[in-house]
Amino acid sequence: MLTDLQKIGIGLNAFGLFFLFLGMILFFDHGLLAIGNILFVSGLSCIIGLGNTFTFFFQATPQKIKGSVLFFGGILTILWFSSIIGMLLEGAGLFFLFGGFIPVILGFLRRLPVVSIVFTLPIIGTLLGKLEGQQLPL
Repeated sequence: MLTDLQKIGIGLNAFGLFFLFLGMILFFDHGLLAIGNILFVSGLSCIIGLGNTFTFFFQATPQKIKGSVLFFGGILTILWFSSIIGMLLEGAGLFFLFGGFIPVILGFLRRLPVVSIVFTLPIIGTLLGKLEGQQLPL
């Protein structure tokens, strides 16, 4: 069961993703993207806790360090320089940070009734099979 703080964190993450989406739709607006980033990181810390969030972002593995530097560098780039370059940096950082979850997500999506039909198409099935089977950065 979720605690009240975790429920708040889910709401903060939802609002953060909404503001990020809205910021991208409105031609990479600096303010909306910054609010979305702040809400996303604060929501993540509410869901898994401050200590676990700090441990997640600052683990001593090369992939996590690279992902954290790119992610937080993207946030700073959005605030001070260019929104588009900042979002590209953040996207690369999120890939390095959450890349280990991609096979798990694909395995879950294969079990959903409607999505599994799309995954059985020849081109998509072979591409996702290679993605699910390969070792992604942890």
